[in-house]
Amino acid sequence: MKKSVAFLATALLSLSMLFSGCGGGDKKAEAPKADNAAKELTVYTARAESLNNAVIKNFEKDTGIKVNVVVAGTGEVVKRVASEKANPLGDILWAGSEAMLASKKELFQEYVSKEDPNMMDEFRNTTKFFTPAFSDPTVMVVNKKMKGDMKIEGFADLLNPALKDKIAFGDPVNSSSAFQSLVVMLYDMGNGDPFSKEAWDYCDKFLKQLNGKMMNSSSQVYKGVAGGEYIVGLTWEDPAATLVKSGAPVEVVFPKEGALYAPQSVQIIKNCKHPENAKKFVDYMLSEKIQNLVGTTLTVRPLRKNAKLADYMTPSSKIKIAPKFNEKWVSENKDKFTKEFTKHLEKSM
Repeated sequence: MKKSVAFLATALLSLSMLFSGCGGGDKKAEAPKADNAAKELTVYTARAESLNNAVIKNFEKDTGIKVNVVVAGTGEVVKRVASEKANPLGDILWAGSEAMLASKKELFQEYVSKEDPNMMDEFRNTTKFFTPAFSDPTVMVVNKKMKGDMKIEGFADLLNPALKDKIAFGDPVNSSSAFQSLVVMLYDMGNGDPFSKEAWDYCDKFLKQLNGKMMNSSSQVYKGVAGGEYIVGLTWEDPAATLVKSGAPVEVVFPKEGALYAPQSVQIIKNCKHPENAKKFVDYMLSEKIQNLVGTTLTVRPLRKNAKLADYMTPSSKIKIAPKFNEKWVSENKDKFTKEFTKHLEKSM
């Protein structure tokens, strides 16, 4: 009987130790999960794959933070952030700009990066919500073979009779890049007033050069120039510089009257689950390493002072910025621009 009691006591003690060990094991197993959660970040991005990869893959490698990437169009990711306002599933919105997102400021958290003093003065974070990181300015892409000795340095040159039917231009009502090209054209030729008589008089003359023909998609503009269908096209720098980089017979021209240098920004989503990692991501994007990497290997323009650029990119010192351009005001008055353009387009036909 004593042996049985002793055996039972030993068995109970062993079971107690076993279950105790299992409980301790469970707690230890949960600890890494918490660490993994702290090493995560979710980024909603509308940027190009090459830019996403350059920034995000290096960020993961250098910080050990795992990034969950959700890629979609700008409108879609912004809508997603708004719909998740009560319970944010993302940490970073990498899309849009201050002009586009100013009315949705309540969706974002205030943060000014420690790298902000190193950015170009025109592209500092003055709002505390929207951090300018890169830019894709408006440009002209010119077919060098077809151009010959013709001077194409700015908007005034586009009225050359030899360019009639040889200018590629998108529809500003439906294309964001064409809209930006129209806006900078009006600012430049209106001496800083896009609704001046001088601005729209120029637009009328420009439309006669097009002879009523506009591209259905933005890619048709630069592809048409590279393929020899047009001599010059109004587009943005990224695809034009990519063509130069690939050896196409084209050159990138920043209009001498001034280029639209609209910044692309990055935002931290308010009440996100990983705010500290989000701050690290913003800092990393503005860092010397990443700004130089993007400037020397891609065709998107860094905004950090003295960032390095590849030889196929135009030096920032040679680019004039459009006078008196107010991105926020333009965004708020987009309908006014497109309605006026439609009226002048119909008059030109």
